[in-house]
Amino acid sequence: MISNYQKKATDINGSFGNISRMILISLIAIFIYSISFFPLLIGGFYVTLLIPFNQLWHFLLLPFLIYIGILITLFYTILFSGLFIHLFIIKYEPGVYEYNYQNKNAFKWILVCVLYMPIRKIFETFLMGQMKNSYYRMLGMKIGENTLVGGTIMDPCLTEIGNNCTMGLFACIYGHIHDYEKGIIILDRIKIGNNCVIGAGAFIMPGAVLEDNVKLAAGAVVTKGQVLKKGKVYGGIPAEEIKSKSKKK
Repeated sequence: MISNYQKKATDINGSFGNISRMILISLIAIFIYSISFFPLLIGGFYVTLLIPFNQLWHFLLLPFLIYIGILITLFYTILFSGLFIHLFIIKYEPGVYEYNYQNKNAFKWILVCVLYMPIRKIFETFLMGQMKNSYYRMLGMKIGENTLVGGTIMDPCLTEIGNNCTMGLFACIYGHIHDYEKGIIILDRIKIGNNCVIGAGAFIMPGAVLEDNVKLAAGAVVTKGQVLKKGKVYGGIPAEEIKSKSKKK
């Protein structure tokens, strides 16, 4: 009987812990997204002081002002979410964890996802170049010099990419696998060497390693833990070395 009571108490405490941490994540997200609107509100206040909107041409400015307001809001949303994750060092470590709010690494992963997902969608919609790289670095990603990240990084703090690399549009690098059936999340690092080319629409899964000078064809899939050898060309699902015709002969 005592063990049953203890089990029930543990379940209740666990449920309470999950709910409290879920609320905490919601409050953090509301705070970050809310303060992102403050620069727009302040700017809008001064615009109304400078422009009385009592003439027709004043209203013709509205589309431009709205557009500028959207850009300002997007910029500060990116800035504040990145700074929060960077300043509070919200990074999760490789491993296999229970997917619940009480697990430290799972909690950090969920929090980063909540703050990062809207930004990821912004990056998928707008080409922001250097701002994108700077944001990824704030989240803990290692990015070399002269590297263009054109696709999507799902887990920046688990991703490393070297110098002189190119990542095509719609390519995606995953640092996690979420197993809903087992209720676990698998996190692992991805390392990409120097002078690599990742084709458009390619997928790279957790634990994968691309050594220096690797070329990955468009639409290829690098499976979990797969290592692509230095100077080789790979393509297909799963990714396999593509040998030149001269070598085949």
